[in-house]
This record gives sequence, structure tokens and C-alpha cells, in this order.
Amino acid sequence: MLRILNERGSGKTACPSTIAKEVSETEWDQLMPIVREVAQELAEQNKVAVTQNGESVDPLSATGPIRIGISRSSDP
Repeated sequence: MLRILNERGSGKTACPSTIAKEVSETEWDQLMPIVREVAQELAEQNKVAVTQNGESVDPLSATGPIRIGISRSSDP
């Protein structure tokens, strides 16, 4: 996840499905819960920010589309 986000660059975000599809193009939908779990763990470490409509959200409880990006506090 961090590799994908870092490749996108500072200030850019990714949809969890994009991250899951990088792991498996055919079974990406089964990876969605895992992607959200990893996003939560990384958010707790201030490595990523998870947002919905520009507002911070918990990736496990948020319903609907979310975006994941490198946390501004972890930018070099």
C-alpha cells in the first residue's frame, strides 16, 4: 500500500480497489476488507490518511467510497 501511494506522489490518493487490484487483478474484491484493515493500521501509525468526501474517517466503519493517501505528517 505504501509503495503504491508513494508512487502516486504527495497529495495524491488511491481508492482501496486500486490497491487491491495491484495485488490480484482477479480476486481483488475479496481483498477489500484486508485493504481497509491495513489502511486502519497505517492510519493509527500516522502513515496514511483515510478520507471520505475530504473528511477523515475510520476505514472499517465508513460505508461507501473512501480514499487513502500518505499522511501529511509522514511527508518528508
